[in-house]
Amino acid sequence: MRYLMIPMFVLTAFAQRGGGNGGGANLASAPLGSLKTVALPPVIGIERYVQDPEALIVLGKALFWDVQAGSDGRTACATCHFHAGADHRLRNQMSGAGSLPNQTLSLGDFPFRLLSNPGNNQSAALRDNRYVMGSAGVVERLFAGIAPGLDIEESVSAPSPGSFSLGGVLSRQVTSRNSPTVINAVFNARNFWDGRASSLFTGATPFGDSDTNPNVWVWKGGQLTAETVRLENASLASQAAGPPLNHVEMSWKGRTWPMLGRKLLAAAPLARQRVAHDDSVLGPLANPGGNGLLPGIRYAGLIEQAFHPDYWSAPQDGEDPSQIERNFGLFWALAIQAYERTLVSDDSRVDRFFAGETSALSALERQGLNEFQNGGSQCARCHGGPEFTAAAFTSLANRPDNGDPSNAGFFRIGVSPIEEDIGLGGADDFSIPLFQPARPGAADGVFKAPSLRNVELTGPYFHNGSQATLEQVLAFYRRNGDIAAGGNLGPGIGQIRLGQQDQTAIVAFLKALTDDRVRYQRAPFDHPSLCVPDGHQELSPGVLSLNLALPGLVAADQMVLVPAVGRNGSSVPLQTFEELLRGIGRDGTRANTMSEACPAQD
Repeated sequence: MRYLMIPMFVLTAFAQRGGGNGGGANLASAPLGSLKTVALPPVIGIERYVQDPEALIVLGKALFWDVQAGSDGRTACATCHFHAGADHRLRNQMSGAGSLPNQTLSLGDFPFRLLSNPGNNQSAALRDNRYVMGSAGVVERLFAGIAPGLDIEESVSAPSPGSFSLGGVLSRQVTSRNSPTVINAVFNARNFWDGRASSLFTGATPFGDSDTNPNVWVWKGGQLTAETVRLENASLASQAAGPPLNHVEMSWKGRTWPMLGRKLLAAAPLARQRVAHDDSVLGPLANPGGNGLLPGIRYAGLIEQAFHPDYWSAPQDGEDPSQIERNFGLFWALAIQAYERTLVSDDSRVDRFFAGETSALSALERQGLNEFQNGGSQCARCHGGPEFTAAAFTSLANRPDNGDPSNAGFFRIGVSPIEEDIGLGGADDFSIPLFQPARPGAADGVFKAPSLRNVELTGPYFHNGSQATLEQVLAFYRRNGDIAAGGNLGPGIGQIRLGQQDQTAIVAFLKALTDDRVRYQRAPFDHPSLCVPDGHQELSPGVLSLNLALPGLVAADQMVLVPAVGRNGSSVPLQTFEELLRGIGRDGTRANTMSEACPAQD
């Protein structure tokens, strides 16, 4: 891998030792630098399936943003990743102990654990809320079939309403972890907070070698034969294969890839959404007179353009499901991976500084950089390399694969008790451990270190969304985390020494990691419109209105609009999470303020 020549005072290599009992001794981090110096990891073996990489990106962007992919016809991948690649909703986003359906938090509810002395993690807790700020998905229903011509799938009620209901009325379920950004996720060797999205994609699930099934059907020599898939450096595809069939995130329970394929193959792409005429990917196909793409464009045609005929051309001959339906998981995952590989933010002021433009950072930001990598903050132990995460390929190249989670870029920093979320210490859907630690239990309570690029725009923070602002995050680290019980603390936790000026400087530096193309939604971060459910309508406080489009007692959504943006982006910046909590930007000075109602839909 190549690196630009940069003054040595900028790229001081650091190899820090010691730390908490989670291992990581002699932990070497890659030097910080411009992301422009890092090549995209090649997806090894993808040419077997893909014949037109550019067409694959078109297909991927359409699928990522299309709300018809959800069983309810209203939930896309983008529903949880529309704002700097992350979520930006505030209402009905809570799960776990003490959470309430349709709950709305205020700035005063953060951090979830409030101490009498914010600088001492042993001081008395004035508040200790154990819930999680996740992302609202779909209501709990059991899949019963595809209704021809409808984007809402047939379903029946689940046996019991579960915890996501109020007064017997079902609310949208909420995930058990905060949604991380998809921007720059291409550089992660593994994805999801617990790393369950393997770098090896096997065609239909996130779980890599755990899934030994022949998940793809190939048409050759007049025969349709099942075959296995093994694509390396394909964690994005593994990740993309998870949510569409997950009964909390996007799907009625029991839906399969062929059934999702059957629905979308019959649908007009993005039929409920506007596409800007100058969208950087979809613009040439945008429908100038209405929603979606040009009349006549269907997902089947986009698939046939992107993929080799061996994977979609078998005659139907009464086969049910058809070959193209059976292989829809492969098409979905590889297409969304191709789109997400374009979402690289490598033009922040920090990138320009590392490229030699020393005036790109202010004196305070340069002080923050120095403290970040060389001072008492210990930041760079978990957030090294140009990607600003130890879980990226660049940092992993410097570390041995020795069964230490820290060497894989996964750490416990004391956010919550281990028993609340075991993280990397858990197992996948095949009951195989996500990680094989050299020391039993060493992966318990451990999570992937996220990239810090664009972190100004991706709050709330940590896997449980427990901190609202970067200032709260730095205060958390200043006291060396909140909960040490259970051990497995990563390197540096317990050794952090930060003064108030250090915290101020580091926050300033972190904000300089924002790429203005992300801030203003310029290409490649432009997108179609999106109506997102931001909580539920109420007849009166605590009494939910009913959604008459679904059978049974299901709450009506409060839908807000994320407008379509073309390649030149918005004239105003994205709203930060703190600004959302404070109501700043509703006067038109910020984008995505969650205050614009969606147009009426059938």
